[in-house]
Amino acid sequence: MSKATEMAKVSAKGGFHLLWGLVASTVISSIGTIIIATLLSPSDLGLYSIAVGAPNLIANFRDWGINTAMVKYSAQYNSEGEIAKVKSVFVSGIVFELILGTALTFTAFFLSDFLAVILQRPTIVPLIQISSLIVLSTALMNAATAAFTGLERMHLNSVMLVVQSVVKTGLVIGLVALGLGTYGAVIGFSAALFIAGIVGALLTYSVYRSLPKANTGKLELLKTIKTMLRYGFPVSIGTIITGFLTYFYIWVMAYFVTDNALIGNYSVAQNFVVLITFFATPVTTMLFPAFSKLNAEKDGNTLKNVFQYSVKYASLIVLPVTVMVMALAHPAIGTIFGNKYPDAPMFLALLSIIYLYTAIGNLSLGNLIGGQGYTKFGLKVTLLTVALGFPMSFIFTSQLGIVGLIVASSIVAIPAMLIYLRFAKRKFGVTVDWASSAKIAFSSAAAGLLTYLSISVLPFSYPVQLLLGVVIFVLSFIAVAILTRTITNTDLANIREIVKALGPLRKPLNLIISLLEKIIQILKL
Repeated sequence: MSKATEMAKVSAKGGFHLLWGLVASTVISSIGTIIIATLLSPSDLGLYSIAVGAPNLIANFRDWGINTAMVKYSAQYNSEGEIAKVKSVFVSGIVFELILGTALTFTAFFLSDFLAVILQRPTIVPLIQISSLIVLSTALMNAATAAFTGLERMHLNSVMLVVQSVVKTGLVIGLVALGLGTYGAVIGFSAALFIAGIVGALLTYSVYRSLPKANTGKLELLKTIKTMLRYGFPVSIGTIITGFLTYFYIWVMAYFVTDNALIGNYSVAQNFVVLITFFATPVTTMLFPAFSKLNAEKDGNTLKNVFQYSVKYASLIVLPVTVMVMALAHPAIGTIFGNKYPDAPMFLALLSIIYLYTAIGNLSLGNLIGGQGYTKFGLKVTLLTVALGFPMSFIFTSQLGIVGLIVASSIVAIPAMLIYLRFAKRKFGVTVDWASSAKIAFSSAAAGLLTYLSISVLPFSYPVQLLLGVVIFVLSFIAVAILTRTITNTDLANIREIVKALGPLRKPLNLIISLLEKIIQILKL
């Protein structure tokens, strides 16, 4: 367990640095989002959401799996001490993304008429032309994120995220306030991403300069790109096809949902989902380099331990947060927007469902299989998901509107998880600790039901309901989790060891752990 524990410490430290960046950038962006949603009508907000998402169809052809390969090989080569190869991965990835990102930005610009027609919104052609810059910007940002993740320098990624959110919030609010409306919002969003991309590239260069001198100064760029493409190309095909599915979701929503106000409600709900991604994203981000460092044949026991504990402790974090967001969706949105977006709470609750799959390994399985190099198998599973996603989203959205779209996207993810579970069991001999997952799910559901019923009968304002709801949920979850032995002394000991890597958070977390240990001791569980 010592190797698994050390890996957990490293991942926890990286996750913490990513978490504070996500929290800080999201809080800043949320302030801007709230103000924008106040300044713009629901209809204009819907157009803004469609316009900034339009270039994604072209951006799908940008990556070719290079970013995923950057994470895998920089983590693998760094653990093996192959510094020259790490440097080659960095330079190759940045150059590839820069060239292809620039070419596709111009492609998106010149195809703006075509994209607007597909989206049934011909008037947004200028908005799509402006947002075309997003393709190059995200190329630079994603390459930088891959470099930071592979070498576990996530504090730099957080700096990049904070820069983006600060610039975006300032520009978008300023331009919208000046009367530019949806144009101002799109210009501010696009410019902020470009500035963040430049910052990311500069920070990547600083990481490159900080690496130890290699035994050879030769950068084998062509050879490295070939290696990265061999690994990443199946990933890229899956990404491209999945991107088409995502874009199809946007199209089918725009086609069947003619009320832009409903799309505005959906956009607001999506912004609130970040409350869950605060905790889910650090887990998924840090697990990939962790699994990339392990060899299934040489580190079989460690791989099993890392996988099981990644699922268990990810579920212990993500599931309660997800259920709490679902239970408090109405007072949460009502606290900020009142009754301006009446459909958003329902959309938020439905959008949260997919994060419940964490209990059966949703955040870990893809990282395990990709980290061990089985990208072609991952592509086959992706093709199945997409094959189900196109017809199901069309049928469900045509009948149920946005609700149908959300439900369909949640259902199509299930077959892939079941196939991944079977593959992981057969190939690596690993599986989920089903008893732990069941206990965590039960504790979360019990706390969520109690919270929802409590706030439903409280005749208080939205802010008071939200505050009381959070308190009720936290206390009830802890109580149920202890009584059902969802959390044991062994878990607390493992967590105490892991939080040693969390710096300033170590002391307050240790106090909470000590309190839980005393409660368990008193109850003699």
